[in-house]
Amino acid sequence: MKDASTATTLPPVVDRESFEAEIEELRVREKAHTHEGDAIAAARRRLPMVEVDAKTELIGPNGPLTLLDAFEGRRQLIAYYFMWHPGHPAAEQCQGCTWCNTHVSELSYLHSRDITYAVFCQGPYDESRRYHDFMGWTMPWYSAVASLDTLLVGRAIGSMHLVCYVRDGDRVFETWWTTVRGVEVMDNSYSLMDLTVYGRRETHEDSPEGWPQEWEPGGLTADGRPISQWSRLEAGRPDDLAADH
Repeated sequence: MKDASTATTLPPVVDRESFEAEIEELRVREKAHTHEGDAIAAARRRLPMVEVDAKTELIGPNGPLTLLDAFEGRRQLIAYYFMWHPGHPAAEQCQGCTWCNTHVSELSYLHSRDITYAVFCQGPYDESRRYHDFMGWTMPWYSAVASLDTLLVGRAIGSMHLVCYVRDGDRVFETWWTTVRGVEVMDNSYSLMDLTVYGRRETHEDSPEGWPQEWEPGGLTADGRPISQWSRLEAGRPDDLAADH
């Protein structure tokens, strides 16, 4: 990273009336953006769906289970396909997947709408579950490594994916999916950063000359680790993925 500690570049200072006038001008675009998001969500609800084998196997804390089981009796399921590097230490696991799932802490609101959220890890269960425990996550965690060709048919295995499913009795259907920057929908930190004067401080952003941009695109690590791991280490949690503690 570049050192931004001495950055002094700031927007011009104006009176309150001029400031509010500029805000109102931008608010028109913000509202249009919100309304377009509503329209896209409405179109998403009208997409067709494709059937997926409900008996597709996953591995969980009690051994094998099916895709249907992962619904936990609810009507809908959101599955995050977590990238995994087998045999690598915690510090080398996916920074983007770690970033996204660290934002998933309260599931009751989803449950109230008959939705289950779960991680389908693209690696072995025991090793990856130790990562789940090190991070202190509480969402359901499964290994989907043996069934990725079925679940991600036609898509890049080894990439992050967010997939939505609905069930009709014992039948399961896929209704929507996204990948890469599409998964930013999970991340309120970037959304909050985007409200600030310096934004994400990443080099790809369109910012005024002199604005601090010390982070590379997708800069989610610090000192060689995903950022959120440091607080876990400071709390004394072991990050050894090779054996139980």
